[in-house]
Amino acid sequence: MSEDINYHRRRFLGSAATAIAATQLGRFGFADLLSSTQGTNMSFGPVKQIDAGVLNVGYAEAGPADGRAVILLHGWPYDIHSYVDVAPLLAAQGYRSIVPYLRGYGTTRFLSTDTLRNGQQAVLALDIIALMDALKIEKAIIAGCDWGARTADIVAVLWPERCKSLVSVSGYLIGSQEANKMPLPPNAELQWWYQFYFATERGRAGYEKYRRDFAKLIWQIASPKWNFDDATFDRSVAALDNPDHVSIVIHNYRWRLGHTQMPVLMRRNSRVSMRTESSRAASGTICRRKPRRPLPRLS
Repeated sequence: MSEDINYHRRRFLGSAATAIAATQLGRFGFADLLSSTQGTNMSFGPVKQIDAGVLNVGYAEAGPADGRAVILLHGWPYDIHSYVDVAPLLAAQGYRSIVPYLRGYGTTRFLSTDTLRNGQQAVLALDIIALMDALKIEKAIIAGCDWGARTADIVAVLWPERCKSLVSVSGYLIGSQEANKMPLPPNAELQWWYQFYFATERGRAGYEKYRRDFAKLIWQIASPKWNFDDATFDRSVAALDNPDHVSIVIHNYRWRLGHTQMPVLMRRNSRVSMRTESSRAASGTICRRKPRRPLPRLS
């Protein structure tokens, strides 16, 4: 299945807030939102931390504590600042916005050195369920772009009772290793050059050494009309300094091509999930974790 690069992913800032608000409350429409001032917020308040599943998750929060929950999920190679203008708009309408750093980004850390640095698509969704459990959020609007869009999609499919609504932007669908075996036309393959680069040890070493240069190149390729300044780039690229970032990214892209083994996942009926004590309430899951044992760290 082809996943063409979306050259307008930065437009998510406006479209996500519009879609969430317009479909949920109906209290204001496109004209109201588009007349709002955007692009002026440089940061969130202090980042909070909470243990959730196998992670200690860093997240930003905006809006009333008793507001309807909205979880906003960033992609690669971006961070929570993808929503620095969205969250205040939602907060002004009474929503409680939760904007977590995904595993391998920002202040999110693994609780154990023994946990596999796993970037497979379903485990990112499990992280969000664990976060919702930790924050005692039974149901939320789930929105995302890029990796975050895929993660939101999987939450909606595997845990529909936890997902009030879904906003998925940037063309990312739930991935299929089987579909990814099929070759694409040369121009489409070219768009995924970094996926094949990451499949090599040279690619891993290159991303480790040049991750900031890599991120800037992807920003420029993906959004050629976005004239971001150094301050905008610097505030987000710092999230890639996370000690597990390279391992998570490399594992994510290698998994897509079938170049990794997933010892903690079981498959049935072409649906993939994981279940832990933290996601006990997610009755829609279909697979259970085997008895826990130490797993090797991805090298």
